[in-house]
Amino acid sequence: MTHTSGEGGGALDGVVVLDLTRLLPGAFCSQLLADMGAEVIKVENPDGGDYNRAWEPLAKQESGSFLLLNRNKKSVTINLKSASGKAVFKRLATKADVVLEGYRPGVMDRLGLSYEELCKDNGRLIYCAISGFGQDGPLRHAVGHDLNYLAIAGALQLFGDAKEGPRVPGLSIADVGGGSLMAATGILAALFWRDRTGKGQFIDISMTDGVVAWLALHGADYLFGQIEPRGGERPFIGQAPCYGVYACADDRFVALGAIEPHFWDRFCTLIDLPETLRTHYPQDEAAEIQRAAISERMLSRDRDSWVALADETDIPLSPVNSMEEAFRHPQIAHRRMLQTIEHPVEGHVPQLGFPIKFSRTPCDMRAPPPQLAEHNDLILARAGYSVREIEALRKEGAI
Repeated sequence: MTHTSGEGGGALDGVVVLDLTRLLPGAFCSQLLADMGAEVIKVENPDGGDYNRAWEPLAKQESGSFLLLNRNKKSVTINLKSASGKAVFKRLATKADVVLEGYRPGVMDRLGLSYEELCKDNGRLIYCAISGFGQDGPLRHAVGHDLNYLAIAGALQLFGDAKEGPRVPGLSIADVGGGSLMAATGILAALFWRDRTGKGQFIDISMTDGVVAWLALHGADYLFGQIEPRGGERPFIGQAPCYGVYACADDRFVALGAIEPHFWDRFCTLIDLPETLRTHYPQDEAAEIQRAAISERMLSRDRDSWVALADETDIPLSPVNSMEEAFRHPQIAHRRMLQTIEHPVEGHVPQLGFPIKFSRTPCDMRAPPPQLAEHNDLILARAGYSVREIEALRKEGAI
């Protein structure tokens, strides 16, 4: 398949992706590809589609998170459990560049839609499977979500305080960092290799593997120092007073990142605590005493006063912004990381901007998140189905 509507112009213009995923990891991956110009065809179950469509809070009808994860995509509904539905998907896959799926290992094999099956008719196909633990190994069939993958990978203990135990991180680190970004990187590399060889391949993405790969900094504590890093016990995960969060007089917070000696010197001078200059990275009780002294001093001014003073002296001290403040921040606005798009039902819909800036092939918001089954007729007609055949598929429940 190739674009026929004049859309595109991005770095991935002409690349067709069949996206079978639901929820966050696959959706964020395929939206990155769509923003870069790929035509992403979201293949959904006819009975309600992506689970995320119903996830609260809702806008008018659609889920807010669905609207933030599915722009620039088309929606078709295919019943992959029916023989006719399988045939439809196989026909679409013969002309696709990428298939992206997020089922547990073995599901696509049972459906007869595995990479081995689909590549028989399309040797150029790139097939990317995102799963919790990967396609092999003792946990390949285990259930899990973001928190489980962080726990297995040894990363969850980095959050919170060692005395009180780990805390749930505020971002879906394994889903996005271990899943979405690793999958997108793998797909882009496979497309590059295919351009040179003409051959597709299978990409096995384990979200747990992705988290393990992110342990380069803290994993070194254990691998090279036989130190078990836990929240609050190592310099950059809560122990070092020079790298932490402090309350201010107005009950708001600042984040201090004075890792380098010159920043630490400036900060100690700013808050008039010359005795702290002598020890940049204290440990144990000395760290607690130093943190208490800094905390007391920070309570003498409100947040924005401290930030203004730090800006004047070039100190990495930042306001801990609320979502409202972040979305209104001049830097976020300048980088156009909050935009809007017009939706036929929802009206003006907020959209998070493009994190990747290209000089020649900029990302673009070509279309709003699709309504369920919105593009059934368009995609199937392009694949060679007649109006009568499409209606027959609809009547038998294949689409």
